[in-house]
Amino acid sequence: MAEALLATSIPSGKLVSRGKVRDIYAGDGSLILVATDRLSAFDSVLSPGIPGRGVILTRLSTFWFRRFADRVPNHLLATELDEFPPPYRDHPELAGRSVLVKKLRGIPIECVARGYLAGSGWTEYRGAGKVCGVPLPPGLTESAELPEPIFTPATKATDGHDENISFERAAGIVGVETATRLRDLTLELYGAAARFARERGIIIADTKFEFGFDDDGRIVWMDEALTPDSSRFWPAAGYEPGGAQASFDKQYVRDWLLASGWNKEPPAPELPPEVVEGTLARYLEAYRRLTGEDLALQGAAGG
Repeated sequence: MAEALLATSIPSGKLVSRGKVRDIYAGDGSLILVATDRLSAFDSVLSPGIPGRGVILTRLSTFWFRRFADRVPNHLLATELDEFPPPYRDHPELAGRSVLVKKLRGIPIECVARGYLAGSGWTEYRGAGKVCGVPLPPGLTESAELPEPIFTPATKATDGHDENISFERAAGIVGVETATRLRDLTLELYGAAARFARERGIIIADTKFEFGFDDDGRIVWMDEALTPDSSRFWPAAGYEPGGAQASFDKQYVRDWLLASGWNKEPPAPELPPEVVEGTLARYLEAYRRLTGEDLALQGAAGG
């Protein structure tokens, strides 16, 4: 298996931030987003990385951004290394895992769409019968399909967990008009993507979107798009409500961590080779089903 790219080093570049999984550099009025092979869960960066993970996420995001470009503008400026400004175009390790994007004013809420009852939504429903203030029918089971997709925004935490909030609270943060537009865009994108994915054997149980404002005040889709890191992908063939589902996302890693007895306090236990390989296989299968292409990671990552 190829070695994971855990961090980038571009001495003549301007590093803006190094997050849990992404390195961000500044261009001239733009940003270069680099998806490394770092993987995080429960607010901890795990070791080792997942080789090729950053390539898969970048290529899949680009696929979705382009597919829905007629529905909402997105932040993409360039995806090929030779179109990047110097010095970034001279670093082949960035190829396939980086995009040049517009610099936007980020909107400070996560836009989450849920079509199924899982994760924090399932936990909240069991206690209150609703999710983010949205009442749901009684008697639903874990992983049940909802009567219709719902918008469940969350705060964007710089440290720790995001917090699920009601639409009213989101409107208090960004304004009623913006919150309404974000809700409509989120549900439109989720609905279109969920239908597309279901035809290819994948249930998108939920997903999160991020948006920003450009210089003209337009809402622009940014960050990542419908990836195994930002979504729950379930194989449709084995779907059965009433419990947890098999997945093509990083829930596989979360499940292993929980079963290991880890208390969620750093440092996290090291992932064994079979978990690394299993995670990569799931990401690649999601990519293949959704795009119809087999991804040759060695060539994509090598530039």
